[in-house]
Amino acid sequence: MITDAAIRSDDCLPVGRAETEQLFGRWQRERDPRAREELAARFLPLARKLARRYGGSREPFDDLLQVASLGLIKAIDRYDADRGTAFSSFAVPTILGELKRYFRDLGWAVHVPRGAQELAVKVEEVNHRLTARHGRPPSMQALAQYMELPLEDVLDALETARAHHATSLDAPHDDSDGKSGSLVETFGRPDDRLVSADDRLTVCAAARMLPQREREVLCLRFVEDLTQSEIAARVGVSQMQVSRILRRSVARLRELADG
Repeated sequence: MITDAAIRSDDCLPVGRAETEQLFGRWQRERDPRAREELAARFLPLARKLARRYGGSREPFDDLLQVASLGLIKAIDRYDADRGTAFSSFAVPTILGELKRYFRDLGWAVHVPRGAQELAVKVEEVNHRLTARHGRPPSMQALAQYMELPLEDVLDALETARAHHATSLDAPHDDSDGKSGSLVETFGRPDDRLVSADDRLTVCAAARMLPQREREVLCLRFVEDLTQSEIAARVGVSQMQVSRILRRSVARLRELADG
């Protein structure tokens, strides 16, 4: 947790308690907007420091800083100086709550249950913390042990975290053969042949009932796409015989298919 001492040690945050109390007095009693602006400027480094906690996420830091700044303004408006609590102690949970709410409700490309969102954010935060501490990402087992969670829950949380952002279908993609293209090219396309799949099955079943010669001629004509002259040369009959075999075979197939 960020303490008052840690905040005052930040050179860019010249916090003077007496001056701060005076500013809060002007804002709360007189609604002086200049006092509110001065308070926001004084404690903006605190918001920036808290936003950096989530700097390892995929969210742009400028967006995180805006969310933290909004939390700071809410803290300024809700703070009651008469309770004797240091403003920083009141502001920290308010700003962190705003950041967590952003990740929970607004930072997701798809809808994810709230419990899964909260666990994903927590696992990502701990993962970044351990990475910064040890200089390398922790193993999944180490992460699960540190958080005292089942390994399956940690893996699910990391997988859920990927739902923060959607990937463009035009994003570059390299396949296993080293060929480059876009992500959309890896998706399957509708197969027009599916429409006639039942008909093909019916014809295949009917064709099994034809004599071998007729099946062979049909295959050469409609599968190998040979001309009648080429079929005649292949099977050793005349072109006229091939024509008669085709007419007879097609008519028989229609009868079998309709029956």
